[in-house]
Amino acid sequence: AFSELLARVRTLLRRGAKANSPVFMRAADLELDLLRRRVTRAGKRIDLTAKEFSLLELLLRRQGEVLPRSLIASQVWDMNFDSDTNVIEVAMRRLRVKVDDNFEPKLIRTVRGMGYVLENPDCV
Repeated sequence: AFSELLARVRTLLRRGAKANSPVFMRAADLELDLLRRRVTRAGKRIDLTAKEFSLLELLLRRQGEVLPRSLIASQVWDMNFDSDTNVIEVAMRRLRVKVDDNFEPKLIRTVRGMGYVLENPDCV
């Protein structure tokens, strides 16, 4: 079946990408440890769900790039985008509460009508 083939190809692509992946990812004072699956901001540990961690990893890997909701849905949830669902907005809000609300500068930004972007103010 085509869906099974697609799932197998995605799995192989993920395996190949992990060999070249960095262990740590950073933006400003936000650090993501891919091996331990830990996130810290300003030295304070932040507990994330598996989906929130995957979402933050995607945003960090593509820093400065506006990610449309359809791309986020396919990469994090492995699903086709459905405009009737607000699952992405809810996940982004929960991630912002944990990663941005109590810290400065704010890293995650909404680009109206386009998607979301994680911007590192140190690189702008």
